[in-house]
Amino acid sequence: MQKRGRQVQVEKARRTERENAPVYTALYKVNRSDVLLEFLLRKCNTSRNNVKSLLTRRQILVNGSVVTQYDFPLAKDDEVKVAKNPVRGGNTLKRETKKREKKERLAIRILYEDEDFLAIDKPAGLLSVESDKETESAFSYALDYLSAKSKTARPFVLHRIDKETSGVLVFAKNPKIHSMLKLHWSELVSLREYYAVAEGVFEKKQDTLVCYLKENKNNLVYCTQDPSGQKAVTNYEVVRENERHALLRVEIETGRKNQIRAQLENLGHPIVGDDKYGKPKDPLQRLGLHASKLVLCHPVTKELLTFQASIPPVFYSLF
Repeated sequence: MQKRGRQVQVEKARRTERENAPVYTALYKVNRSDVLLEFLLRKCNTSRNNVKSLLTRRQILVNGSVVTQYDFPLAKDDEVKVAKNPVRGGNTLKRETKKREKKERLAIRILYEDEDFLAIDKPAGLLSVESDKETESAFSYALDYLSAKSKTARPFVLHRIDKETSGVLVFAKNPKIHSMLKLHWSELVSLREYYAVAEGVFEKKQDTLVCYLKENKNNLVYCTQDPSGQKAVTNYEVVRENERHALLRVEIETGRKNQIRAQLENLGHPIVGDDKYGKPKDPLQRLGLHASKLVLCHPVTKELLTFQASIPPVFYSLF
């Protein structure tokens, strides 16, 4: 009954969120570094005063966060949206009470920060970047944090992890570093480590999973041997196990959408709490997947940087 009650509450909250979601009249994808006002002038085909009014009235969002600053810097792959009406708050969280806002913001821990990078420990259940259905995201938290220090500061999206996954999420703090890393991500990133809690007893305690991933009409990826898909390579080793579950240390050589989740489900060992791939039991009350470490080479100084987030203690509770 308690679980059913929680499900009803979650569904009610999601329904309210959908009803309060902004209506957008335009969506633009940024193809190169730019400045927001100049970008909008080219895209909107209207006067400078009208564009300034859109910004002042809080009708412009970048990656889901309201931006009013005329000279806000844009980077490749940013998404700029024009809302039909003024957006109050800019994300779901800010429509909540101040008490809840303070509690939620304390939950996001900064792992590392210097003049070029900001790394956070993203909680499970929070998007990396806003979607059409949800505007609350790690990007919006990072933007609020940096802009509180400097009006011209902003995060630049380097990579993403699934909403249901917790762990290391790294942002660049300037367009130069962002551009260099995006162009050479595979060469500069030497380690992407995860920990996963999966169902069942693994016959092979250590292995490399290789397949091609395709996406179905429901936006779920699946494994195939058809080389027209995206090649996915995942290395795992069992570090703890019992008769029902296994704790895996995972390294990915490719960063495909839902890669670990789809490959483990295909192996017959879905990740616990995964309601998309395999739909196993939910003993942790969350998806059993955590991005524990990311190691990259600084594109300018060539220094090796390690960003690390501790494994959630609840992952050990089953062993």
